[in-house]
Amino acid sequence: MTHLVWFRNDLRTADNAALTAACQSDQPVIACFVLAQEQWRMHDWSPARIRLVIDHANALAEALAKLGIAMHFLEAQRFDDSQDALIRLCRDQSVTTVHFNEEYGVNERRRDKQLAQRLGETDVTVHKYRDQCAVPVGQVLTGQNQPYSVFTPFSRTWRRWLDDQQPTLYPQPAAKGDPVTPSRIDPTTIAGYDQAPPPLVATGEAAAHDRLEEFLADPVAHYKQQRDFPAKDATSLLSPYLASGILSGRQCWAAAQQVPATAANQEGLACWVNEIAWRDFYIHILYHFPRVSMNRAFKPETEALDWNPSTEHFEAWKEGRTGVPIVDAAMRQLNQTGWMHNRLRMITAMYLSKNLFIDWRLGEAYFMSQLVDGFLASNNGGWQWSASTGTDAAPYFRIFNPVTQGERFDPNGDFIRRYVPELAALEGDAVHQPWRSGKLPKGYPRQLVDLKESRKEAIARFQALKEENQVAAD
Repeated sequence: MTHLVWFRNDLRTADNAALTAACQSDQPVIACFVLAQEQWRMHDWSPARIRLVIDHANALAEALAKLGIAMHFLEAQRFDDSQDALIRLCRDQSVTTVHFNEEYGVNERRRDKQLAQRLGETDVTVHKYRDQCAVPVGQVLTGQNQPYSVFTPFSRTWRRWLDDQQPTLYPQPAAKGDPVTPSRIDPTTIAGYDQAPPPLVATGEAAAHDRLEEFLADPVAHYKQQRDFPAKDATSLLSPYLASGILSGRQCWAAAQQVPATAANQEGLACWVNEIAWRDFYIHILYHFPRVSMNRAFKPETEALDWNPSTEHFEAWKEGRTGVPIVDAAMRQLNQTGWMHNRLRMITAMYLSKNLFIDWRLGEAYFMSQLVDGFLASNNGGWQWSASTGTDAAPYFRIFNPVTQGERFDPNGDFIRRYVPELAALEGDAVHQPWRSGKLPKGYPRQLVDLKESRKEAIARFQALKEENQVAAD
């Protein structure tokens, strides 16, 4: 009689509900992780994320081996194949109970439901846990027991639940036996691994906690004032760890509660905790409104928008050749590092969906194909916000001017010059509008569209859709 822990988007030993529950038994415990490379490709996993997941899965296998828990790496191209692989493992290892933490995409939920049914037919018990959020899905509801679709009231209830419940962290389990020899994934067998940019963050659960502690020790005090400036090292850079579950949102919240309450850090700390709430909000949306993980808009009426064809403008946007310096710098940062500053994610997304009026879903998929911290709930939520198709969406008439955004958040042009060397020689704020001199620097493109005119056109299209919906309703 053996207990199996199926690791997925939770590559950690501490604060892991499924692992803790499995280890409470007196029975032996083993673990598994499924290498579903074709499914990763279908879900637009980037080389950067693949490399991070493989490196951390290997680190997790080593950590578990010290606890006497053997990790089994299973080969399965798609989710359907993963069910077969897990059933074989259960049979071969005399597994009687499977433990896993829930995931909330449509495909993932369908896979887990089917697996539970199939395992039940073989007398294997399945236990699943809601471990992905600081506040479990289903716990933050309106007074009418309905899910929130607006962030601000959600966040108030979210904070109240945490204040009332004061959830504790699951401890790292005690050893289940003598150490075992850890298994290891050979990175050379994983498609995309070698194409990844250099690692953005250090590997391992301990490294994630070190970064969390360093951030909360000082930088968090300046977080609210400096977080929007991409040239500054002012963000936590914890998103890669959170996206793959190397660090949990609950651990971040708990660590924030331990920061001394001083006037110097409270504003920044509150702002950062609000970002944890945003992450939970988008996960809750994914759970309550499955359509957002089915390539559909949260606001169904916006499905009727007539997006422009994705031709050379889309390719120019992807490559950082739009002629708008802050957009180009941001896209090149993404392509070179596998990461993009959050303010820039909003600027580039709004430029694509409003000024170029290209379907946000294309941008969402491209971000996923490049980001080391690509996470369906947050990426989808951010794109739909920018495109005015989602929850808490920016009003369609409120469209960022990317030049103004660049001048405000990269006032000296340091970030632009770092990633757009064609503009490095321009002095002062000329870097934000290189066309003003009448002659563009060599190698730098003209703007794809006029910002003012494209803004007007986007507003007109949204307004026309609104009027059509009003007529239909009447």
